[in-house]
Amino acid sequence: MNAVDIICKKRDGKELSEAEIEFFIKAYLSGEIPDYQASALLMAIYFRHMSEEETFNLTKVMLHSGDIVDLSDIHGIKVDKHSTGGVGDKVTLIVAPIAASCGIPIAKMSGRGLGFTGGTIDKLESIPGFKTTLEPADFHRQVNEIGIAVIGQSGHIAPADKKLYALRDVTATVENLSLIASSIMSKKLAAGSDAILLDVKCGKGAFMKSEEDAKALAELMCKIGSSQGKKTAAIISDMSEPLGHAIGNSLEVIEAIELLKGNIKGDLLKLCLNISAAMIYLGGGASGVEEGFALAENAISSGRALQKLAEMIEYQGGNKLVIDDYSLFPKAEIYSEIKAESSGYIESIDAEYIGLASQHSGAGRASKDDEIDHSAGIRLLAKRGDKLEPSDTIAIVYSSDEKKLKQACDEVLKAYTISDCEPKAEPLIRTMIGL
Repeated sequence: MNAVDIICKKRDGKELSEAEIEFFIKAYLSGEIPDYQASALLMAIYFRHMSEEETFNLTKVMLHSGDIVDLSDIHGIKVDKHSTGGVGDKVTLIVAPIAASCGIPIAKMSGRGLGFTGGTIDKLESIPGFKTTLEPADFHRQVNEIGIAVIGQSGHIAPADKKLYALRDVTATVENLSLIASSIMSKKLAAGSDAILLDVKCGKGAFMKSEEDAKALAELMCKIGSSQGKKTAAIISDMSEPLGHAIGNSLEVIEAIELLKGNIKGDLLKLCLNISAAMIYLGGGASGVEEGFALAENAISSGRALQKLAEMIEYQGGNKLVIDDYSLFPKAEIYSEIKAESSGYIESIDAEYIGLASQHSGAGRASKDDEIDHSAGIRLLAKRGDKLEPSDTIAIVYSSDEKKLKQACDEVLKAYTISDCEPKAEPLIRTMIGL
């Protein structure tokens, strides 16, 4: 068995065996197979695709390339949640406390943001003192004591995926269903939870632009999860425009707190209630999604979910006083108000432009080593369907750098499309799979 034969076989559209996939991935991870041969195989996969069986085997090999977290000493059915990324997606900050307050243990590992997609860990680190790194024993103890902990991903989880993803990023082989699905699921399966809820985004601000592609990805990931004995379900949600009103790290934490206080309605609340409902159901806390939805609503109205967030902040070294005193968050040095240039209805807000604006403001990274400004970002004061008059303030951009502020403002202006007619409402939740 050698690398060239495996590359040729996939180039010719033939199916690789589990042994061939395992040989190639292990040899690439050890350095025996160089980048140029791995790039050739990735390009062959990109054009020739992989069968479901090949995808399952690739996921399994990457899953077992590093540590697999053992959460068996944590009581109950552990439920993980993953989003394929979006703009203003602070959902984990909301649904994890909701589910935990309903008795579902949440032992979650999250990532950092890159490009215009924000990361949960960056958001949590905008809370003064919050520790996103815990020793495994402390991580497990915290979940057993209060039902929730959210920490950064271990560098030892699925190292084969980490190495392959870096290569895919520079060889134009990212956009392949099997490669995307195996990358996500190898990390989720290695994280050790008993059930997985996937929030798969579609639209301009998402990786999967069409609902059809998002559904295909979701179905494949659910099959992968099931093949490894994990109960896996998915919700496909719209990301054509930013989620909620805040984009940027501390701004999104504040919006999450406001929602848990019962002060935020609209798209963010709807999505969070649906995801929480699915997580509660998967964790055995409800007989179905409908009952889970009612429990999630009660967790907010009773204040239990907000209290659970405060507990997590305190346990992980953060200042829980931020719950009621937003001045404790990092504060941007400068800001600019964006005014409407004409009257009419907001027909659309391009999520990708808003994401780029947030990145330009300092809230995001162009490369993984960039420093981020936790105070930077955007607050949208007007959203799709709102009626505007000239000089109405539609957004406020925050930054600590004049040049970055101007770049961000330019992108925000590009994002808004104004029409004479009120736009038709688009569904936020497109499809549910396995629920």
